[in-house]
Amino acid sequence: MGVGEDFQKFCNALRITQGERSTISGRTSAITKRLNLDFWNSSSDADHSFYSGSYGRETAIRGVSDIDLLMALPPAIYTQYNSYQGNGQSALLQAVKNSIAKTYSSTAMRGDGQVVVVTFNDMKYEIVPVFFNSNGYYTYPDSNNGGSWKEVKPKEEIAAIAQRNSETNGNLRELCRMTRAWKDRCSVPISGMLIDTLAYNFIGSWQYRDKSYFYYDFMSRDFFEFLKGQNSNQSYWRAPGSNQNVYPSGNFTYKAGQAYNAAIEAIAYAENKNTWSARQKWREIYGTDYPSSD
Repeated sequence: MGVGEDFQKFCNALRITQGERSTISGRTSAITKRLNLDFWNSSSDADHSFYSGSYGRETAIRGVSDIDLLMALPPAIYTQYNSYQGNGQSALLQAVKNSIAKTYSSTAMRGDGQVVVVTFNDMKYEIVPVFFNSNGYYTYPDSNNGGSWKEVKPKEEIAAIAQRNSETNGNLRELCRMTRAWKDRCSVPISGMLIDTLAYNFIGSWQYRDKSYFYYDFMSRDFFEFLKGQNSNQSYWRAPGSNQNVYPSGNFTYKAGQAYNAAIEAIAYAENKNTWSARQKWREIYGTDYPSSD
């Protein structure tokens, strides 16, 4: 196989499996139905809930460990908990937790700041109760520091990623997934949201943004160069679509520089017809999902 076929095989290996999707769909339906029963007096297993995070943006990879699920609640519920004398946000999270526990009584769960965490044996759900606002934002509870309400625009982020992915021949989401494989392989301190933000920023002006897998060696090299050139002291970046702050979780530029150097070596090996050595270099960067042979 050539480099294009190698990267196509690699990207296919990163995709979430049908089995995983089926499991996620079943759990989401059960959680949604329970919350609809208790907060909307409805038996729907689909209304009012939607994914956010990497699964919602379709940038997650196989073995996804975190599912972010937002559940829109009636405005009257906001009025009820906003009128609490002390930390109605914590009380709301507890009410959501107690509701879900009716369906998953033996599953570990807890309220954690802004979310209800439901921990299954293979993944965890982070469920956020939200309220839709006329300005397009969703309000959500933050129980930290005595409690407050905050705002988020997850659907705008999803839409922005989807639009740029379409404009770049599907290459944006593939880049986001490959970068997650690098993060896992090399223990890079970078969040999924920051990966997607920086990939979005990079690929918008990359010269081969609408090309095929044949250019993915160059895309990898150039993106790692872009990453290593980021200001390691930068406080935050702006998320696509929502323009909200995305904060770093550590200094990723050093490891990006290592990956950039390895990508240059891999490309040089391939140009010299040393396919085996090129593949080993890509596997150093991306892990064992990258092909080792034809």
